This record gives sequence, structure tokens and C-alpha cells, in this order.
Amino acid sequence: MRWISLVLVFLLVLLQYQLWLGKGGWLKVLDLNYKIETQKNSNRKTQARNAMLDAEVRDLKQGTEAIEERARSELGMVKGDEVFFQIVSDHQLVPTSAVRDAKASNINP
Repeated sequence: MRWISLVLVFLLVLLQYQLWLGKGGWLKVLDLNYKIETQKNSNRKTQARNAMLDAEVRDLKQGTEAIEERARSELGMVKGDEVFFQIVSDHQLVPTSAVRDAKASNINP
């Protein structure tokens, strides 16, 4: 009777090993599910980025407004009949001592 119990315990351990650690076991399934979710999130982000780039390409192909907007914002271009005004905030102003020092040393601020 004792040998039968030992054999049954051994078979139970062998089956549990296959269930938890074997090929296709629970741990492997959980790891694969985690990898699948991570890849799905990455795919969603990439699809959103691709859609945004596709819309931008279509806009650049169809209209001149997008090209004009890029020329204004990225290159600082203006039309021939326009006047350009630049508004400088307080933190961008040069201190008067720096202007005075630059004038004294003939350097443009």
C-alpha cells in the first residue's frame, strides 16, 4: 500500500510540473498574455501616429494652407504685403546692464 501511495504522489507531482512549468504551462501562458497586451498597446500608439501622419500628408498634397502654415511657423516666412510683428515677453528681454556692456564693447546684444 505504501508503494502505491508513493507512485500516486510521484504521478501527481509529475502532472503538476507539466501544468505549471511544462511547455504550454500556466506560467508560460501568463507571460505570453502579458507580451500580447504590451504589443497591442504599442500597435495602438503606432496606428494613432500613422493616422496623424497620413492626415498631414493628405493635407499637404491637397491644400496650400498647410504648406503656408509650415513656412510661417518653422521658417519664419511672411508674404510680400504683410508686416511682421514679434511680441517679446518679459523673461526674454535683455537686461539694460547687458545692453550697456555690449555697447561699451561694441558687441551686439
